[in-house]
Amino acid sequence: MSSTTHTAARTVLISGASIAGPALALWLHRYGFAPTVVERAPELRTGGYKVDIRGTAIEVCRRMGVLDEIRTKSTDMRGGSYVDDAGRTIGELPADIFGGRVEEDDEIMRGDLARILYDRTREDVEYLFDDSIAALDEDADGVTVTFDSGTVRRFDLVVGADGLHSNTRRLVFGEEERFKRHLGAYISIFTAPNHLGLDRWETYHAIPQKLLCVYSSSGETDAKNLFVFSAPEDVPYNLRDVTEQKRLLADTFAGDGWEVPRLLGHAADADDFYLDSMSLVEMDRWSRGRVVLLGDAAHCSSPASGQGTGLALTGAYVLAGELARAGGDHTVAFARYEERMRPGVEQNQKMAEGFVKEMTVGSKWKIALRMLMVRTLPKTPWKNLIAKKIRDGIRSAANAVPIEDYAAPTAALTATAPIATPTATPATGERGPRPTVTA
Repeated sequence: MSSTTHTAARTVLISGASIAGPALALWLHRYGFAPTVVERAPELRTGGYKVDIRGTAIEVCRRMGVLDEIRTKSTDMRGGSYVDDAGRTIGELPADIFGGRVEEDDEIMRGDLARILYDRTREDVEYLFDDSIAALDEDADGVTVTFDSGTVRRFDLVVGADGLHSNTRRLVFGEEERFKRHLGAYISIFTAPNHLGLDRWETYHAIPQKLLCVYSSSGETDAKNLFVFSAPEDVPYNLRDVTEQKRLLADTFAGDGWEVPRLLGHAADADDFYLDSMSLVEMDRWSRGRVVLLGDAAHCSSPASGQGTGLALTGAYVLAGELARAGGDHTVAFARYEERMRPGVEQNQKMAEGFVKEMTVGSKWKIALRMLMVRTLPKTPWKNLIAKKIRDGIRSAANAVPIEDYAAPTAALTATAPIATPTATPATGERGPRPTVTA
């Protein structure tokens, strides 16, 4: 694909309706663009684990006008503990130390954040659910998009905000294996009954090369369960099949103690079961022609970093701001976006590599040493210094992407393109009251 003209972009197709996509759509609409979001799932996906909102992402959420809503949906965790095989508490830590949070940092369920962003944009942004991009054909004036539904439409720009396994990235840049780097571990998440009676509390159990966490956050009657385990990328299971994923988890943890047998039973029945590799996405560039990648599609830092959501929110702000500043000239905006984001992304990816190793400690004596530290830390006179060192590293990563004040939304982009009736869309799409701007 190639691009030879630099005309101002007006219409933008965004693939992915998780966090990055709706956040970008919010900003683009404010700047006068006409965004459309396409999502493979038949409806908004509201499951998932708790996610951190830290550092720069806090300011981005404030500027988006959603910070107060995020506060009302805070997980409000009180703290956490480690337990042994018999369920005996080894040590407890308060939430600020356990989560490494400082000042305004907060935490919210991924599904709650997705709902907030969707509700803020659904009246102004066209959403197409139960569909995805099948083909992209770029020319000098735009991109012709063929959808799986058979619909064909034209857009000025296309943004892939469709995660680690990005379909947009595959279509434009090549197969996933070229860009994904496995960190030597897998993660599984699912919902189950809160049989431990946890109240805004998380309980951890460490096993050599494995880690389990069960927690229940504010307002939740069920519990979320997280399993992390070391494994090579080429495990002998079909990881495109949920039944095979569940079998991998059961086989890996077979014979382990504590609550593992009961939790594996819940995993087998879970309808929101998730399992995937802990991987990074590393690319030489995030754009090609009129197509650009955002969030995990461009630079996944894995769940180990705790920064995927923050980078997605910040990236959406920067990308939209640079497009507005450049007057819709993608050749300028895409380069500036990547230049501003890349150093912070690389810092967070490096941090993720270290955290994966911390999550999958390889020997019993190393686990015992860590448990000794957890047990004695609250009683030591230097506990605040240790906690500060932990928080400082996380805080640095959370603020690794500095943001600028872009032009006021009402003045960022003057409307010059003609307005037309929206082109046909699948029946499953949702459309706000605005007209679609033609490419």
